[in-house]
Amino acid sequence: MSTIQTSFAPAALVTGASRGIGRAIALRLAADGFKIAVNYSDNAASAAEVVAAIQVAGGEAMAVQADVANTEDVERLMTKTVEAFGGIHAVVHSAGVMPLAPIAPESTDLFDRVIHTNLRGAFIVLANAAKYLQDGGRIVALSTSVIAKSFPQYGPYIAAKAGVEGLVHVMANELRGRNITVNAVAPGPVATELFLRGKSDEQIAQLSKLPPLERLGQPQDIAGVVSFLVGADGGWVNSQVVRANGGFA
Repeated sequence: MSTIQTSFAPAALVTGASRGIGRAIALRLAADGFKIAVNYSDNAASAAEVVAAIQVAGGEAMAVQADVANTEDVERLMTKTVEAFGGIHAVVHSAGVMPLAPIAPESTDLFDRVIHTNLRGAFIVLANAAKYLQDGGRIVALSTSVIAKSFPQYGPYIAAKAGVEGLVHVMANELRGRNITVNAVAPGPVATELFLRGKSDEQIAQLSKLPPLERLGQPQDIAGVVSFLVGADGGWVNSQVVRANGGFA
C-alpha cells in the first residue's frame, strides 16, 4: 500500500471551496503544499478568486463546477481532478446549505432540499472519494457541533449532519485495508456569510459568548484542524468527529 508522499505535491479536492470555511481550507491546504481542485456550485467568480489567490502564492489550483448532489457532476469533478493532477490524495467535503425551519408540515419541502444537498451530497462525494482516492489518502467531511445543542429551527440541518457523521464511521470500516482515514470536523459557530446571514447583531453577540473562549470561530480555525487530519501527523486519527468549537459543545 502506498502512503501520501512528500517528494511531490499531492492533490486535494475541496468541495464548496469558493467561500467561507471551504475557501479557508483550500487556501490552507495549498499553503501546505497540496495542488487544489476548487469545487463550486454556482459562484464561478468567487472560485476564480480562490484559484488566483493560490496561484499568486506560488501554488497550483483549478476551479471545477459541480453540484455535489448530482452523481454525474461529482464523477466529472473527480475525473477532472485526476486528469489535471495525476491523482487525488485528499478529499474534503465542505459544501452545504443551512436554511432554518421548524419541524412542521410546512417545512417538508425545505427539509427535502437540505437532505438532498447536505446528506445525499455527502453520500455521493464520499462514495466517489472512495472510488478515486489513492491508497493512503484522507477523507474529511464537515459536520456541525450544533448537533449537541438541538437549537429550534435547526432540525433539517442537524438531521442531515448527523447522517454525515454516520456515513463517516461506516466508510472508515468499509475502506479497511487501503490505509485511508475518514473523519469529520464539526465546527461550532463560525463567522462566515452562511452563518451570519439573517442574524441580528444581538444574536451574533449572544452566540459568540457561548463557547468558553468567548468568540466566534474563524474559518482559519477549522482549516487548521483539517490541515492536521490530511497531513502526515493525522495518519492515526480515523473514524472520529473532531468538534472544533472552542468548547461550544
